Amino acid sequence: MRRLARISGALMIGGGVLTLAWALLVWQWQDPFTAAYTQWQQRGLAQSLDRQFAAFRPFHVKTSDLAAERRQIAVEATRFRSTARPGQAIGRIVVKRIGLNMVLVNGTDHETLKKGPGRDVRSFMPGQERLVYVAGHRTTYLAPFSHIDAIRPGDEIRVEMPYASFIYRATKHRVVTATDLSVLRSPRHEVLELQACHPRFFATHRYIVYAKLASVSPRGGTPYPVSAVAAGP
Repeated sequence: MRRLARISGALMIGGGVLTLAWALLVWQWQDPFTAAYTQWQQRGLAQSLDRQFAAFRPFHVKTSDLAAERRQIAVEATRFRSTARPGQAIGRIVVKRIGLNMVLVNGTDHETLKKGPGRDVRSFMPGQERLVYVAGHRTTYLAPFSHIDAIRPGDEIRVEMPYASFIYRATKHRVVTATDLSVLRSPRHEVLELQACHPRFFATHRYIVYAKLASVSPRGGTPYPVSAVAAGP
């Protein structure tokens, strides 16, 4: 009996050590199994996005009128939003501060977020001059927003869409409860919000990074800066 107890004790200690090691692995990096799935999905999405970029033909014509250029971009964005399907590749999001460079997908349901960071379909597309809301996992499925709390005011967030590329600058962050839907209320100007669960390994709160639009480079058009506007709730 004593020998059996020693063996059982050793197995329990070994199991505890392995559990702790796994927790540390996920804490410092991410879950490698779900990450492999997302990497596979991202490869297919990247090919799909490349085809969209190659096939895109500007709906608008070149103009030196900044207001007219912005209106035309809004038309392109509205048209793109109306045809985007759940789970579809719609763009690419790049945040150098946290080493993020991934295909952006359409939707924030469970299956879609397994593929990568997703745009909440209740929000707008970049260029529509309203709220663009993007969510992503923090510890699983390649953990695109694992280090979202490292983003600092002024950091660049680039979103590349088939019709234009958008540069945003982070302004601030805040933490809200998971049930707080006020973060989805759109202001009358363009603002980007990045969202991840907070704290890591829990889903009781949401960590929100706010960013304002700084410049736009239309596909086939003339790049232009955007006047600074206050961004936030």
